[in-house]
Amino acid sequence: MKLAERLKSMRLEKNLKQEEVAKGLEIAVRSYCRYEYGEREPNASVLWRMADFYGVTIDYLVGRSEDRE
Repeated sequence: MKLAERLKSMRLEKNLKQEEVAKGLEIAVRSYCRYEYGEREPNASVLWRMADFYGVTIDYLVGRSEDRE
């Protein structure tokens, strides 16, 4: 559930809509919404894109670290 919380928090920090993030990640809006609501977990390639998009580590995204970089 940490991933979902972090995705929403980072999106709101950047004042982005779910649609804008999904477009930036090149995934369907519905898929992104499911990740943010904790209904699904992304595969490795989507996790990498999320980390790059938000400028954080994958460990931060999934809650294994509190260090964003």
